[in-house]
Amino acid sequence: MAPWLSRALAALPILASGAHALIESVAMRGVPLMPKVPLKNSAVHSPNGDVFDLSTVYYFDQQVDHNDASKGTFQQRYWTSNQYYQTGGPVVLMTPGEANADGYQGYLEDGTITGVIAQQNNGAGVIIEHRFFGLSNPIDNLNDSSLALLTIDQAVNDLVYFSQNVVLPWTGGDQVKAPQTPWILVGGSYSGALTAWTMVNKPGAFFAGWASSAVVEAITDFWGYFAPIQENMPANCSADVQAVISYLDDAHDNNNAANLANIKNAFNLGSLADVDFASSLMSPIYSWQDLQPSSGAGQPFFQFCDALEVKDGQSADANGWGVDNAIAAWGKYYQSQQQGPLCGNASAEECFGTADKTQQFFTDVDVDNAGRSWSWMVCNEVGWYQDGPPSGQPAIVSRMINTQYSEGLCTSMFPTVFTSERDPAVDKTDSTYQGWNLQVDNLFFATGKSDPWREATVSASTSPAKTSDNMPIAEGDGFHCSDLTMDSGSVDQTINAVQTQGLAAIKAWLAAK
Repeated sequence: MAPWLSRALAALPILASGAHALIESVAMRGVPLMPKVPLKNSAVHSPNGDVFDLSTVYYFDQQVDHNDASKGTFQQRYWTSNQYYQTGGPVVLMTPGEANADGYQGYLEDGTITGVIAQQNNGAGVIIEHRFFGLSNPIDNLNDSSLALLTIDQAVNDLVYFSQNVVLPWTGGDQVKAPQTPWILVGGSYSGALTAWTMVNKPGAFFAGWASSAVVEAITDFWGYFAPIQENMPANCSADVQAVISYLDDAHDNNNAANLANIKNAFNLGSLADVDFASSLMSPIYSWQDLQPSSGAGQPFFQFCDALEVKDGQSADANGWGVDNAIAAWGKYYQSQQQGPLCGNASAEECFGTADKTQQFFTDVDVDNAGRSWSWMVCNEVGWYQDGPPSGQPAIVSRMINTQYSEGLCTSMFPTVFTSERDPAVDKTDSTYQGWNLQVDNLFFATGKSDPWREATVSASTSPAKTSDNMPIAEGDGFHCSDLTMDSGSVDQTINAVQTQGLAAIKAWLAAK
C-alpha cells in the first residue's frame, strides 16, 4: 500500500485472510495518529456527588454543513467526565482526529495531560470524535461526493459549534458553554494542528490550547518524515538499510534485471512491480512512530534492526554488515516475522500491488474506514506524502516512492474527483491557517526531537517559529506525542520538563483571565 495509506507493523496479529482484513489492519501506516490510552477506571465520582461512567457514549446534534444550515444535523459522538469539575472551572476538549474515538477515553483521566489539566484547574473533560471517522458521519458512506464535507474548515467549525452549544450530561453541564466558560482545546499530531488551526481561524472561541507534535505546516513532498528516524536509529541499522535502498534504486535506475530479481526473490516478492516492492520495504521503518520512552528494546523497530545487525551472536559496528548480508537478513525477517501479520493469506499483489484499481482497498466506501477518510484529507489539503529524499541525501526509503506515486493513488481511490494527478492544496492550507508563521496567544506547543513528524511542526529545522511567553514552544527528547501521557514524563526528564512548563502556562493563563 502507499506509504501514507497504510501502517503495517510486525507486531500485528496474523490476519484472518484476504485483502479486506488487510485493509482494516494496515490502513493507517505513517498517519499522524495520537497514541490510544485505555481507561483505568470507568466509574468515577464527581465533586458534586454524581456517579459517572466514562465509557458512556453521548451524541451531539452537529451541523452537517456549516456553510448551509438547511442540510440539517448528524449525531457526533463524544465522551465526558466531570470527575474534577468545580463551578467556574474550564472544559478541556480533545479530539483524537483521524481515528475512531472509541479507545481514547483514557484522555479523560489523570494519566494524560488532558486529565491533569482538568484536575489541576477544577475542570471537566470531553473527548469528541472527528467527522467522517468512527461512527460520526454526516452521510452514511465515504463516497467521493460525501467526503466533500470532510475539510479542515468543517472540522474547525465542528469544534467551535460544539463548545458553544453542547449541554453536557451532568449536573451543571448546561452552564459551561463557551465562551462564558473557558474552553481549552488539546490535540496531538493532526489534532494538534487542528487545535492551532482552530485558534488561528476562530480567535477567541477557545481560551487556550495545547498542541502536541502538531503538524501545522502542510507539505506535499514530505521526505523529512524519515529524517528524525535516520538521525536517531542505531547507526549500523541505518547503514545497512541505506545499503539495501541504494542497491534497489541503482538496479531500478539501470534496469539491472539480475539485481532486481536477486533482492525481490530474497523477500519472495518477485512478482511485484519495482515501486510496489519499494513501498513494501517501508513497513518496518514506520514502526518507529510507535516508539515511546517507555517502549523498551522488544519493540518491532528494534526487532527489525536486530535481525539485520546481530549475526552469530555479534552486533555489527557502525558500518553494518554490508549489503549482501542485509538483503538476506531483511528478506528472512520479512518472510518469518512480517509476511503473515502484513498480508495474511493475501497474495503479494493483493497485499502491496497498486495496479488493480478494482481491489477493495480502493473501492471500499463503508463508514469507519479511517484509511479512506484520511486519504481524502491528504489528497486534498495537507499532502505529507512520505517519500524518498532528493538526490544527494542519505536514503532509508527508495526514491521510487515520490509524489507522483502517491498522487496516482489519489486518482485510484477518488476517481470522480481526481480525474488526473494533481498536488494537494497545501499552499492554500498554509495561507489560511498560517502554518509555521502562526501567532496565537495562550497556545502551548510541545514537540519531540525523535518524532518522525518533527519536520512539519514548529520545531522543524526550517521553521521560523519562535517561542514566547504567549505562545511557548517546548521540545523534549521524546517521540510522537510523548508529552500527552504522564508515563513518558516519569521516565524522561526532558518530557517532564515540557509537561511542567505547559501545565504552568495553562494555570497562569487561567489565573490572569
